[in-house]
Order: sequence, then structure tokens, then C-alpha cells
Amino acid sequence: MKRHPELDHDAEIWVLFTERIIEGMGGTGNTYEAAVEMERRWSESVHFELYDDALPVLDVLRGRGLRIGLLSNSSRDLDEFVAHHGLAADAVLTSHVHGKTKPHGTIFRAMLDRLAVEPGEAVMVGDTIEDDIEGAIAAGMRAVLLDREGRYPERAGRLDDLRELPAALGLV
Repeated sequence: MKRHPELDHDAEIWVLFTERIIEGMGGTGNTYEAAVEMERRWSESVHFELYDDALPVLDVLRGRGLRIGLLSNSSRDLDEFVAHHGLAADAVLTSHVHGKTKPHGTIFRAMLDRLAVEPGEAVMVGDTIEDDIEGAIAAGMRAVLLDREGRYPERAGRLDDLRELPAALGLV
């Protein structure tokens, strides 16, 4: 997928990407408007389901006194997302609000500021190597790859399931 060269959040890129998928699947007619509608619906929390391991692990982390931040390259309203899904989060930030996407260092620093923690005290858990893992490491954070689909079996320290995170952090 194409991204903005300066890592600016660019909602139009997502619409055009979605339009390419529609056309690639044989869609015809006003595929652009269909893509706009699909992207609008994608941003609604009701169209998103959490993995079964998310809430229990967040509860464990919270119980250990850790602060939780949600950082996303999206236009989704994360405050509404947190409320809709009953998540415990101390801070939320999207690339839409911040203006830059992961792996840009400023979005990681902005989240760290919201959480009032130093980079060396923070751990980014993410599912993309370039955006999440490399971006966090470049910002001075520890990073853990959540590889649910087993795409990176050679990657040391990767997790198959979020329930492995407390042990990986030395909390159990």
C-alpha cells in the first residue's frame, strides 16, 4: 500500500486503496463513492470486534498498575471505540488527530507524553514490523510483535497470542 512520503495522515490514500480492492474484485460503477462509504463504516466501532484475549490481558496489565495507551493509524474515534468496547485505556491517539502516522517518531512521543512515561519505561505491542515495532524502537521504546497469523516465525520475542504478554513482560 502507498503511504504519504512525509508520513502525514492521509485519509484519501485509504479511500483510493479501498477503491482498488473493490475494482480488483470486479466492482463497477461509482467505486469511489462505494469506497468512501466503506471507509466511513470501517471507522464505526460497531463494525469492529476485539480478539478474545484483549480484555482479559488488559485487565491483567491494569491490575499490575501499568498505564495503557491505544495508538492507531486510523481516523476512527478512539474515545468512542474505548467506550463501545469497554476498554481500559489511559490515553488514545490516532494518526488522524496527530497528523503523522506510525512509524513517525512524533506520534510515539505524543503518546508517551499523554501517558506521562519515558520511552525506556514503555512497551509498544503491535502487529506490524515497520509501523509498530521499528517505529517504537526508533523512539527508544521496547517493542513486542503480536504475530497472530504466524507471518514472522523467525522473529525473536514474537507472540502468537496476547495472553503471552504478561509473561513476556515478566509480570507473572
